[in-house]
Amino acid sequence: MNTPFTIVMIGAGRVATHLAPALSACGYRILQVYSRTLEAARTLAEKTGSQATNRLEELSPEADLYLVSVSDTALTTLLPAVTSINPQALFVHTAGSVPMSIWEGLADRYGVLYPMQTFSKEREVDFHQVSFFIEARKASDTRLLKELASTLSPKVYEATSEQRKYLHIGAVFACNFTNHMYAVCEELLGRHNLPFTAMLPLIDETARKVHELSPRLAQTGPASRQDQNILESHRQLLETEAPDLTEIYRLLSEHIQSYLPEK
Repeated sequence: MNTPFTIVMIGAGRVATHLAPALSACGYRILQVYSRTLEAARTLAEKTGSQATNRLEELSPEADLYLVSVSDTALTTLLPAVTSINPQALFVHTAGSVPMSIWEGLADRYGVLYPMQTFSKEREVDFHQVSFFIEARKASDTRLLKELASTLSPKVYEATSEQRKYLHIGAVFACNFTNHMYAVCEELLGRHNLPFTAMLPLIDETARKVHELSPRLAQTGPASRQDQNILESHRQLLETEAPDLTEIYRLLSEHIQSYLPEK
């Protein structure tokens, strides 16, 4: 890329809040930040030295790239207005579960830049540790997105929309469901004046292990040992303490056992 790309950021949510400053730090010029809420647009624009707007008709027609990072439901309503701004530009969304075909009939140059990571506004993200999955309609734009993503991270991969569906659902299991189990654990412990922080070494070691072992080999616990006495005692405890968790515990325990090697 001979000259720094100019970018209009559409959205000021969790992904955009991290991605826009990271791109700015890599030398890309963020011309403008759009959000339905002007305050949110201004907050992010201040971090990137950009103009803020909450009006689609005020979007700059001068950008090389329009990077759309909004909720999946908002995408379909925003795209027609966004793509009409500059027909020569490249239009890209960051959603893991939305196919690239959502751009068809709206733009000539389009693609996807999906950073597969959990984002919270309150916590910094090290983009060097983030996997990016890219896709574009044109080979030249695929190369362009690969170059752009590579300025943020060495972990850049090409993936089709079909492949990305499985990446996204895999991330839901590996991240979102796992975090919900942390919330369940925190609530159970809190009822008995036990600190959730006591679980952090266990959580950290569980995550570290799968860097070296397959998750199947790393599995431990009463279900993997098929310890029926412990499983039954846990069931009885949950029936009294948290009956809404009893079925979840049973299903997960049975699913763990279904992954055990046959003897």
